[in-house]
Amino acid sequence: METIITIKPVVAVLIASFASLLIMATPKKPNLRETWSVLGAVATFLTILSMTPLILSGKALEYTPFVILPGISLKFRVDALGLIFGTIASFLWILVTFYNIGYMRSLKEHAQTRYYFCFAVAIVGAVGVAFSGNLFTLYLFYELITIFTYPLVAHHQDEESYEGARKYMVYLTGTAKSFFLPAIIMTYILAGTLDFAPSGILHGIFPATANPLLVKITYVLYLAGFAKAAMMPFHNWLPSAMVAPTPVSALLHAVAVVKAGVFCTSRVMLSVFGVELMNSLNLGIPTAYVAAFTILMASVIALTKDDLKARLAYSTVSQLSYVILGVALLTPSGVTGGLIHIANHAFSKITLFMCAGSIYVSLHTKKISEMGGIAKQMPFTIAAFSIAALSMIGVPLVCGFVTKWYLAIGTMQANNKILLVVLLASTILNTGYFFPVILKTIFGKPREGDPGAKHSGLHEAPAYMVIPLLLTATASVLMGLYPDYFMNIVKSVDPDYLMNTLKAVFTS
Repeated sequence: METIITIKPVVAVLIASFASLLIMATPKKPNLRETWSVLGAVATFLTILSMTPLILSGKALEYTPFVILPGISLKFRVDALGLIFGTIASFLWILVTFYNIGYMRSLKEHAQTRYYFCFAVAIVGAVGVAFSGNLFTLYLFYELITIFTYPLVAHHQDEESYEGARKYMVYLTGTAKSFFLPAIIMTYILAGTLDFAPSGILHGIFPATANPLLVKITYVLYLAGFAKAAMMPFHNWLPSAMVAPTPVSALLHAVAVVKAGVFCTSRVMLSVFGVELMNSLNLGIPTAYVAAFTILMASVIALTKDDLKARLAYSTVSQLSYVILGVALLTPSGVTGGLIHIANHAFSKITLFMCAGSIYVSLHTKKISEMGGIAKQMPFTIAAFSIAALSMIGVPLVCGFVTKWYLAIGTMQANNKILLVVLLASTILNTGYFFPVILKTIFGKPREGDPGAKHSGLHEAPAYMVIPLLLTATASVLMGLYPDYFMNIVKSVDPDYLMNTLKAVFTS
């Protein structure tokens, strides 16, 4: 893989950083403050988009501002894997910013300048994670996300939000410092460098002479350290963080935080350990089984939740593990399905959370049992919710189907019937916790005392909120019908290994 030395990766991070400073500098001018948010998001996305042709042509972009020690530096690198996450984070930042405007103004929320500033810095962290060229840089931006999303989780500044934010901080910073940081130190001792493997995903950075037991211990430390991936038992922070405003929940579940978790896990598996070492040490399938357990258990818990945001939170815990399961299969189709789900889940899940926020703004309830028949007054919101839910289930023509198709093929390439049954069972469970919501909102009738019965003037949320969720729902369909854009980026991660995924099935 040819590497081009260019400052472009740093520029993308700096644009988002500069936008956050402009937001903080204009607290008494809300229109200007929100304009900075939109312009920063658009400029960041366009900068990242400009790198795409070079990445698809098999090149990588790299820049190192400074070196601390041999093998330890602040290093930025854009390759296909980072481009997936960077593109999603920057594009969805645009839509969520417009949604934020409608949500925050409709509810007359306090501390809006702090809110927009922290939101922007969280995206800085996400882009920094995506474009990190080594583990040291990855750790810095990983922690940056945690620090600046804490005020967002605690935004309401009441006892419940402080408790949720406290748990959020303890889980994420605690695991990062107790496991992630020691794993980085052990990697440096064993490999002599923290840089990611420069080409492909087959070969990692550990030398053949590295002690296998120490390498396995290091791997387990990484898995425990990436609590943002919300694999059980390190998942409980995610439902607790639902005390945050709904756009923050969308940020946590679709754009920055959890995606940083599964991205970092995938990056370490593929660019630090590599497929060959993962296979030789038998690290992949045990990881896939842990992910499979998370998929099923979180889905079962989601079935029991009447609070819509709580149900969506446990759905996120489940869906994130599809990414880890796919990559851990270490088969061409499995890795493809896992990585493409980073994009597919992002668009569908952010739609679901934006719909939940729109319902709350109009109906002032989070309880599914109180949403009987609201589709008549909120047809666009419920239509978007239904499309995104079908994607999460894996129905054909929506992007979630692409994920499950490749994951199913990946389990067959791995000759693992247990994991194939897990995928089928999870689809049934997905249907079990999403269809009742759809049926309730479309065919249900408001009971006496329900918010919908009291508010005869119930209507759609402001256009600033409805238009973004319609766009992300539409994107979920388009990505299901025409998955080529993100699929081409995924296949560029290692063309020799991932290009002929279906061919590998028929020749095995």
